[in-house]
Amino acid sequence: MTDTENGHMPFPAADSAPPAGTVGQAGNPEPDVAFTLGGGPRLEPEPDATARATELAHEIVRELALSGPPGWEQLEALFVLTTEAEIAQVFFAEGRRAVRVQPSPRVLELVRAQRHTSAELGDGPWWRWQLSVSQAGALEAEYDYGDEPFPEEQLFPPEVYLADLETYPRAVLPVWLAAYIEHGDRQARPPRVAALRARADREGGMRARLSEFDFPEFPLMWARWAVLAAAFVAAGSQWGPRILPALGYFEGSRRSGSTLYTLPGGRAVLSGGVWNDPRLHAAYNEGAPLPAVYAGAPEWVAGPVLNPRAGNGLLSFCYWWENGNWYRGDSPEAADLADAVPGIWTAETVAEVVCGLLSADPTEQQRASTTALVEAAERGVVTRQTLVEVFGDEDIFDIDSAYFQLTMVGVTAPQPISHPSSISREQAIGAVRDFLADRGPHTPDYPMERLHADRLDLGWLVHVPPESGEIAIGRAIFYIADDGVLEQSSSSVPPSRYIPEFEQRFRSRQR
Repeated sequence: MTDTENGHMPFPAADSAPPAGTVGQAGNPEPDVAFTLGGGPRLEPEPDATARATELAHEIVRELALSGPPGWEQLEALFVLTTEAEIAQVFFAEGRRAVRVQPSPRVLELVRAQRHTSAELGDGPWWRWQLSVSQAGALEAEYDYGDEPFPEEQLFPPEVYLADLETYPRAVLPVWLAAYIEHGDRQARPPRVAALRARADREGGMRARLSEFDFPEFPLMWARWAVLAAAFVAAGSQWGPRILPALGYFEGSRRSGSTLYTLPGGRAVLSGGVWNDPRLHAAYNEGAPLPAVYAGAPEWVAGPVLNPRAGNGLLSFCYWWENGNWYRGDSPEAADLADAVPGIWTAETVAEVVCGLLSADPTEQQRASTTALVEAAERGVVTRQTLVEVFGDEDIFDIDSAYFQLTMVGVTAPQPISHPSSISREQAIGAVRDFLADRGPHTPDYPMERLHADRLDLGWLVHVPPESGEIAIGRAIFYIADDGVLEQSSSSVPPSRYIPEFEQRFRSRQR
């Protein structure tokens, strides 16, 4: 994945895949199983331990192969183990059909023994082991020591891992797993707790740090975030930032990410986490205190506007915008947060990311139109045509969805007031008749067959003209605007005084 494919600059290359083992031809009773070790520094394995682990793996593969249906073509097995809980899944592919087989007690006993032996090969045994064996004898085996979070359906409760660590102590745990076991809601900040801590900070003289040079001013950041979101949506990419009402969010492919909430009163909260943050590693693996990311924060910096990482102990930073400035507690400077925040640093950065979505070698015209898009967003005057000039082909790019991202942030140009089609005389009189009919029998002295309509600039004046020699005092007069809104007045109020206010209300509705 390139930098621009993820919505921020710079972005390091992804880690390479772990090596896999191989076996000989089908029926070979002695497959050569290669171990894939991960999860931090591993100890140099003892020759005897390696031999025992390999021998056990051979026997497990043989036992599994014998349990398959005749003519199976591919074997897939997954074992998720601790001392307290286990998951075992074994499938055989037979043509287009997948057959699930319950591993025998003998296989499970061998898997437990193999895991126990693997503990001698490094800092604790594996937690997940995946096997793939083809009928031709090709074998792939992957041993998972927790470098990446386990799938939710394969994640046991924290107490299960604590019990496992009592049997197999480890010098270092992956940060995500250490936080999962030990965070104890210490980063949670529900509104009541936020208010209590904010008062305690004020009484104790704790003040937040003024952050002058870390991030752009919030209005600019919000507009640039929206441009990036619109660009990635237009391109149909699963990556990049996104916009929801009052929320911008970003999740990078390397498990770092952030959220940007906007609040009434021109306030905002930016928070998130950097994957394997060294300060979190120190807190969970070395006994250091958790970073005080909320130090000096006001009471409105609370759970509902914090990144979800606050709920699992993996929040690395928290910034808040108030009175035209960014503030932070004990959070890293922005330079250390590049993986967790989209490329909103400068207008040029945003334009470069968008250009990268258009072409590996953007033309001068593409660069110019992209720069114009960013400038228009920062001024709040983006139109749909602005996007069309950037992305061009509407059959390839989703212009409407991209424009909606910008609309939710409020950086689109005000729509021109479209003067509604003038309603007809008959429609105006009909509206008054319907209104009077709904009022019932208390209007018998208002002869609807004599209703008359006079055209105004923005609607109609509908009334019953007095007959010759008749004086109408306080008789109802109706004003029907061209958008269909009916207002009732009286002949006691001169139209010359009523009509200007009537037209002003119409214009306000259209605006």
